[in-house]
Amino acid sequence: MTGIELFAGGGGMALGLEQAGIEDLEFVEFNKPACDTLRANRPNWNVVESDIHEVDFTEYKGKVDLVSGGAPCQAFSYAGKRLGFGDTRGTLFAEFARCVKETEPKMFLFENVKGLLSHDKGRTFATILHVFQELGYQVEYKVLNAAYFGVGQKRQRLIVIGVRNDLKDKIQFEYPTPEDHMTVLRDVLQNVPDSPYQPYSESKRKVMELVPAGGCWIDLPEDVAKEYMGKSYYSGGGRRGMARRISWDEPCLTLTTSPSQKQTERCHPDETRPFTVREYARIQSFPDDWKFEGSLSDQYKQIGNAVPVELARRIGVQIVSAIRKAQA
Repeated sequence: MTGIELFAGGGGMALGLEQAGIEDLEFVEFNKPACDTLRANRPNWNVVESDIHEVDFTEYKGKVDLVSGGAPCQAFSYAGKRLGFGDTRGTLFAEFARCVKETEPKMFLFENVKGLLSHDKGRTFATILHVFQELGYQVEYKVLNAAYFGVGQKRQRLIVIGVRNDLKDKIQFEYPTPEDHMTVLRDVLQNVPDSPYQPYSESKRKVMELVPAGGCWIDLPEDVAKEYMGKSYYSGGGRRGMARRISWDEPCLTLTTSPSQKQTERCHPDETRPFTVREYARIQSFPDDWKFEGSLSDQYKQIGNAVPVELARRIGVQIVSAIRKAQA
């Protein structure tokens, strides 16, 4: 099985698909530290460090089974009611669609945040579906929570699968089956190699000391919570990510690009510190030998933005299975 990976980042989806048996012919990524990560781990991979708008995919027409990636989706314009490819021009999604158009893969895997479904009252996603259909693909989509697929993290991702129209009767894709239980932190954070982390400031550390495992700002004394949270204390919503310490017996909350920002804290269950780089990587199901390049913040960003490796692997296994059965 061959593929092209777009917006490859630090390699979460690419590695998972490789484990499933898909050999990507090209990996396109704009961010230099992420490209350095891909090259450091897989010197033989064809990493194209470039603005995707500049990349020509026509040489791969009819030569790839799969195009995969998760384009950041900006809002689209709505010219009349056409809602077609022209309305998405200039966006990163349009570049994903262009790659599909230029290569005509058997299938594509488009991954994104769950919120894309409701963005602009559903119109953005309706446009995306319409564009894929215009390109000649039958499309299905589902939101998968990584915690039910062997990943120690509640991370909900929208997984869109396309099958080329001429193959839709042959290729029968089925989403991986979720487990009946969530993978929790205890399952994934045993014997983690030492690595650096971004320490808390002294004032933040004193606050976080007061939070029990599984707790957050609501467990703080009222005066401490008010001072720590400022205006957020009086805003609506749960805000349960603030001053949040994860417990061993729950999946981690969705990892973000920084483990110590006030809205998205992910504190270690026992020690008063954020997760280390290698703990972050474990929670995203990266193997310990997958090295991350760049500054500490670059590394956290690559891991936080990644598709969990194990989730990608399980989806990849289903893609490979569907194409093999069609070829039998």
